[in-house]
Amino acid sequence: MVGQLLLLTPLCLLYRGVSGQPHPTLGASAEEAASIQGVRGSSVELACGSRPAPLVVFWSFTPLGSLIPHPVAVTNGAESKVEAGASALGAVSLQNSSLVLRELREGARGLFLCQALHVAGGQLHATYSYLALAVLVPVSKPQVRLSDPSPVEGTSVVATCAVREGTEPVTFAWQHQAPQGSWEALVGVTKRLLQLDPVNRTHLGWYMCSAHNAVNRLNSDGAFLDVIYGPDNPVITVEPPGFTEEGFWASEREEVTLNCLAASNPPSHYVWLRDHTQVHAGPTYIIASAGRTHTGLYTCLAHNSRLDSRTQTTVRLTIYYPPEGRPSCAVLPTLGAVTLVCAWPGGLPAAQLQWEGPQGTGPTAPSNVTWSRAATELPNSSVFTCTGQHPALALPALCRITLWEPLLSPTCWTTGTIRDQFIMLRCEWPGGEPPAVLSWLDGQQQPLGGSSSSLAVHLLQAREDLTGREFTCRGTHPLRVPDPHCRLQLEAPQLAVAEPQVSVLEGREAWLGCALLGGMPPAQLLWLGPQRRQVESGTSGYTLHPEGAQLHLRIRDADPACHRGTYQCVALNALGNSSQSVLLEVLRYPAPPNVTISRLTGRHRREVQLQWAIDGPGNWTGFLVQRRARVPGPGAGAWETAASDIEPESRGRQLGGLDPGVLYAFRILALNHRTAGYPSEVKIPADSPFSAYPAVLGAAGTGMVVATVASLPVFQYAARHPETFPRLGQLLVPTEQSHQIRALREGPEAQAGIETAPTTPSSGPAQESTDAPVNVTITVTATP
Repeated sequence: MVGQLLLLTPLCLLYRGVSGQPHPTLGASAEEAASIQGVRGSSVELACGSRPAPLVVFWSFTPLGSLIPHPVAVTNGAESKVEAGASALGAVSLQNSSLVLRELREGARGLFLCQALHVAGGQLHATYSYLALAVLVPVSKPQVRLSDPSPVEGTSVVATCAVREGTEPVTFAWQHQAPQGSWEALVGVTKRLLQLDPVNRTHLGWYMCSAHNAVNRLNSDGAFLDVIYGPDNPVITVEPPGFTEEGFWASEREEVTLNCLAASNPPSHYVWLRDHTQVHAGPTYIIASAGRTHTGLYTCLAHNSRLDSRTQTTVRLTIYYPPEGRPSCAVLPTLGAVTLVCAWPGGLPAAQLQWEGPQGTGPTAPSNVTWSRAATELPNSSVFTCTGQHPALALPALCRITLWEPLLSPTCWTTGTIRDQFIMLRCEWPGGEPPAVLSWLDGQQQPLGGSSSSLAVHLLQAREDLTGREFTCRGTHPLRVPDPHCRLQLEAPQLAVAEPQVSVLEGREAWLGCALLGGMPPAQLLWLGPQRRQVESGTSGYTLHPEGAQLHLRIRDADPACHRGTYQCVALNALGNSSQSVLLEVLRYPAPPNVTISRLTGRHRREVQLQWAIDGPGNWTGFLVQRRARVPGPGAGAWETAASDIEPESRGRQLGGLDPGVLYAFRILALNHRTAGYPSEVKIPADSPFSAYPAVLGAAGTGMVVATVASLPVFQYAARHPETFPRLGQLLVPTEQSHQIRALREGPEAQAGIETAPTTPSSGPAQESTDAPVNVTITVTATP
């Protein structure tokens, strides 16, 4: 059946129609055709009339510019056929009587004819539908093309928005974005070409174009236009900002930053010069701590390496520094007025000074400012302030001065100078602001020399005729009325001594006193010794003690040979001298009294108890006990100290630490500050009656028994031979032993009498009696 339909196709094209209507020509059909638009790549449906479903539908296509139709597809409702060549139109299919074109191609642009056979009233009718299909092509992604991507400022540049395809009409739009900005539309530019003539630095940045037609709108990627320019003349800024007529200023010791900026693309390279000497490379030059040596001309050189062009700018930087310290305030007295002076020299620039007082502000001047005010307008304690301001200081500097009159009145005194060849008149009136002015006047109220502040000094040649002359010192102060004064009268010195005659024991301390009674100028006091030489403190026991107008002479350890005699106190000043004598007598120190040992007893020969008595009155400060060992035969041991530092009130002392095998002798002496008395008689201690007696008896008894036993053969032999031992029993016994034996015979009462002959005062400490041997007969009786 399909084949039959295809055979009928030529007949349909040639047949004028059953309806009797003539077959239209191609030109007439094109004018009558309905217009349909499709987009390339999309789908479009072509409807074949509006009548009920036909029996047969036949689609043909006549391309633009051609007169020959080409079959496309045919269908009878049950079957359909698509011509193989119809693929040039896209993906062709039939949907009922409609022709569907998917993936539409540009080749489908042309005239489509739909021929349909219908049955109406039992007859076949042919209908014709002409459709003019326009295939629209979307615009492709545009691209910005620059005639010169890096032009030099002032040249011409053309930017083109290139589109590969797209159905006309195509409309264009342009946008620009500066390096630090946002996208901005270029109003009024709708053409493909963007003409920049001449190009300048404002054109630098990104460019983007957009293209749109009836189908779509697309934007291009950005294209960067790098305009080469500069460098411009550099602009120099200084931080912190400080401006002068010549440039910039900065404070001493603060950090200063110099910035240089010259518009340039590519960016400039910078070099800093100070007074034509390179100091830094880079746009920012930092001075960490500005000093006075940093003052000078600073030049910034900018260089564009692309264009090899250079520019420069020079400025002057001045380092400001304030004056040293603070302002100084002073006030100068003038006749009936005061002049306030404020000074603060130095600094760059000079500090600005201004006075301010109780009645308002005063004048202003740099470095130094003065202000005169009448004294009658100024009460006591008026305060004036001088304010100093300097650009290098954050706060002003101040000094204040208070006007006040000095207290009390002037004080006058005199001194001698240069070996009393001159007399110096001195007058002082301290305090006050301004200081008081002092001047000396003679007895006729005539001025002596000039005047001075606070202290006035005048020298006079020392002469005797000045005695009794009177001089006046007058003081003046703007706040004191009337003028105060003081007077003094010159006179020779006068003095007196405390005692004209002084007596002292040798070794004691003597004081000689001397007082100055008068004299102007004040006199110098000194002492002359017995040899008429000036006494110096610290020599020969002398010490001088000045106390105001008195001079005391202290003599330590007075010695008749050195210190006895007449002393003179002498007062000297420029007008003369005077002296007074003092007789010093140094008396010999008396010796201490004699001491007598009243009791000397021993215990086991290891310790003794000594008691003594004083013979008559006297001066003593203590006692000294001496001992020495008694040895048999002639001679004796040396005396050694047994006890010292004994209080003068003591009359007894117990002495221990004795050797029991040694017999000791003791003596005692009285002491005072200067000497020792005569030693007492020498005594030997006696044993205690209750301790020594049994021991002695036991020893004697034992000795007698031993002697009897040992001597019995001797006596027997002697009895037989009497001619051989005519004096049997005679033995030589020392005196001390005889005394001990006698004590044993006589009993305890005789022990206290065991002593040697006393030493007389004339014999001296080294003299004592010696012991002589005596004959003692011992009779030994043996008992059975």
